[in-house]
Amino acid sequence: MGASVITFGVLGPLAVHRDGQPVELPAAMLRRLLAALLSRANQPISADRLADTLWDGNPPATARKTLQVYVHRLRTALGDPARVSHGPGGYRIAATAAELDSLAFADLLGQARTSRRAGDDHAAAKLFEQALALWRAEPYADLPADALLADEVGRLSEEHLRAREESLGLRLDLGGHAEAGAELAALAAAHPYRESLLALLMLAHYRAGRRAEALEVFRAARARLADELGIDAGAALRRVHAAVLRDDPRLDRLTVSELDTLTDVAPAGPVGTVPAQLPADTPVFSGRAAELARLAGLLPADRATGLTTVVISAISGTAGVGKTTLAVHWAHRVAERFPDGQLYLNLRGYDPDGIAMGPAEAVRSLLDAFAVPPERIPATLDGSLGLYRSLLAGKRVLVVLDNVRDAEHVRPLLPGSPTCLVLVTSRDQLPALVATEGARPLTLGLLDDTEARELLSRRIGADRVAAEPEAVGRLLRMCGGLPLALAIAAARAAISAEVPLAELAERLRAEGAGLDAFTGWDAATDVRAVFSWSYRALSARAARLFRLLGLHPGPDLAVPAAASLIGAPLAAAQAALDELERAHLVAEHVPGRYQCHDLLHRYAAELAHGDEPEPERLAALGRLLDHYLHTARQADLRLEAVRQPLPVDDPAEGALVDDPGDAAAAVRWFTAEHACLVAAVNRAAAAGWDRRAWQLSWQLTTYLDRRGHWSDLITVLTAALGATARLGDRPAQAHLHRHVARTQVRLGRHSDALASFHAALEQYRAVGDHAGQGHTHHNLGVALEMQGDTVQALHHTEQALALYITAGYLPGQARALNGIGWYRTLAGDHRAALEHCHRALALFTELGDRNGQAHTLDSLGYAHHQLGDHAQAIGCYEQTLALYLDFGDRFGEAETNAHLGDSHHAVGDAAAATAYWTRALEIFEELGHAEAAAVRDKLRGRPGATAAR
Repeated sequence: MGASVITFGVLGPLAVHRDGQPVELPAAMLRRLLAALLSRANQPISADRLADTLWDGNPPATARKTLQVYVHRLRTALGDPARVSHGPGGYRIAATAAELDSLAFADLLGQARTSRRAGDDHAAAKLFEQALALWRAEPYADLPADALLADEVGRLSEEHLRAREESLGLRLDLGGHAEAGAELAALAAAHPYRESLLALLMLAHYRAGRRAEALEVFRAARARLADELGIDAGAALRRVHAAVLRDDPRLDRLTVSELDTLTDVAPAGPVGTVPAQLPADTPVFSGRAAELARLAGLLPADRATGLTTVVISAISGTAGVGKTTLAVHWAHRVAERFPDGQLYLNLRGYDPDGIAMGPAEAVRSLLDAFAVPPERIPATLDGSLGLYRSLLAGKRVLVVLDNVRDAEHVRPLLPGSPTCLVLVTSRDQLPALVATEGARPLTLGLLDDTEARELLSRRIGADRVAAEPEAVGRLLRMCGGLPLALAIAAARAAISAEVPLAELAERLRAEGAGLDAFTGWDAATDVRAVFSWSYRALSARAARLFRLLGLHPGPDLAVPAAASLIGAPLAAAQAALDELERAHLVAEHVPGRYQCHDLLHRYAAELAHGDEPEPERLAALGRLLDHYLHTARQADLRLEAVRQPLPVDDPAEGALVDDPGDAAAAVRWFTAEHACLVAAVNRAAAAGWDRRAWQLSWQLTTYLDRRGHWSDLITVLTAALGATARLGDRPAQAHLHRHVARTQVRLGRHSDALASFHAALEQYRAVGDHAGQGHTHHNLGVALEMQGDTVQALHHTEQALALYITAGYLPGQARALNGIGWYRTLAGDHRAALEHCHRALALFTELGDRNGQAHTLDSLGYAHHQLGDHAQAIGCYEQTLALYLDFGDRFGEAETNAHLGDSHHAVGDAAAATAYWTRALEIFEELGHAEAAAVRDKLRGRPGATAAR
């Protein structure tokens, strides 16, 4: 039996059908949830956005959990759990044009317009009729018009009106004047200011032989526009009127799309100035191909077709990323599409003086652009804004509103005409403008290497760039893809044309500890000054967080780390981060983690050292390090529950401490924080906080070892050794020497490892630590086995067992018993090996040490394999693999896959053997481990390759 066919209808009341039968969604919240998802079909919507929609902007504290319940109920009601999915961007409903009528409508319109461009007007007319027949009523007619739906309803309604207009125009082209005229008259009456409809109605009357009625349409329209709006008719309407007056024979043969070729006449009204206010385009613009393509997509393909709505492209990005440059460049490229004028206004949202342009000053500037006499400008702000919108009604005008602070700053200046296009630039993301005005957001990122190199080439010459590729690479790295920084570096190179780029790069490097390397010649070309404009617009809490981010040593940070920096609750830190993200001073590059550009980080560090008192800086850094130390301690205990926890001081007040909850969550936390934790150890050591430095490194050993990050482990252990030496802490030095030795073994540095083991033993003996000596002898056994000396390996492991018994340390006794069993089986005494390993397994199970269980089951698997009992071996190895997968031991996972391959090969299951060996090889290669060669030999079928372990 085939899968059910489900369809959704939103062009009218919300409707759902499965196999032709209605699907009831009685709960109002389920209907609202489905409608919200369908309004953005095939696009993710964040949980926060959905919660705001469902609860009208006031979601309860339990909103996320309740939303999950609603999603589950919706999936159940639809009978298709995969229909609504969840990913990094949020919730997403999948639908095709065959399943969702709004998509079918868009698809049919696309086909109709394609047919029309190809000259097949009859096919286009049928496709328009099919598209319009899908409409039952206003979209989502039975649902409240929340912000999310209001945007989509407005978009669909405007597209419907445009489709009706195009369809009627096509009927005129096909000779249906009388029928089209009646419908046009009704439509024009409903939309009396839509001049494109009025022009079509005039044409219909004229072609039907009713010239007087055509002229009356124009007379009535002009009077209405003058009386109610104080403006004259637009150019398109005037062109048709002039042609009717002179009985232009072309009116009978031109297609609707060719009407703009008719001769225009000057407007008779008092306002006739066509503004052309765009600033000069940059002659060396480069890159941004993808962004220009997206902007181009805002315009209809047919040059004569009106825009579907007021399209607002909210170009946002960090300071110096080139928002204005892109907006002005693209505006020049499309200026001819807007014959009624191009407006430009800098709203000064982030100016150095902190005084943004208010709406009264802004609208006066815009009215001045149209040469409106002062006596005609209303005294009230609302009146002036109304006149401004009236001037733009029916006109094709491009409006560039630059340097906008927030949505409220720009909202009053948005025209109401469907023929205008607005470009908005801001350092804020303007989410309110996107939600309520249908703005199309376009966030500018940094230039990639190719684009940055092209920008440099255009400014200083391709030959000079090609001549010094290494120096150019250094310059690009210092600028970090920020166009303003690149422009400043290029200007320095152009001014000093005789100086080699290598020398210039060295000068910039010498200046570049701060931002002095990117100091320009005025405020607009000084990176520090430009950054300051965004910084000064922040609230006090967000500004403080930004400053303190300069103290953070890692490449990014999570919300708890940010909260610890400022000593505030999570919610306050999240709000501050959200504000910084809107201002593009940080970016949420993965969910829940934030980073900022290197130059912004330098600027933050300057602010921290200049504006934060030293005690406050030290307290903030202390809270951050305590967050990492204490959370890492909790996470490490989840990975190694039987490990004796290291005593640490209480965390500083204001430092947030998380408990991951289980081993899998601990691995996820360590993985996300990996680079930050390594950097934190080094920062603590450099700041003289030696106790924090070595204790934090100790908490990282289990994770870094299991995940195969041995180079990083050596780095943090070396820093910690320096710290403990300064502290004179011999027990800590003993622990660290032993872990350094174990890591050196992993890296194949066996001679170095032996020296480190002996240094550990010396320190442990000096402080009388029997368990520590046992650990060291046990680890020495492993190192000696890897060098092929199983006799000495067994000897050291037996010493370890004796020391563990003296110390009364049961976890160590279990490990030593497993080690003795392992070396016994390597010597061929498999029965003795099984006895020791079973004792070890029982002890590990009693202790709840799952890592020890995994190692012992591996030893048992090998012993059974050597005895020819391959079924028992496979069973042991499968248990081992499950445990390693559970707590994320990548090296153990690789080894066990290799062993499973050996056992399956022994029973003749070549396919299974190949699969396990292949997986083992992938992980060993990922870890850069020497075992990869042996597994590769097995896969190649080399003789004897499967005999060795």
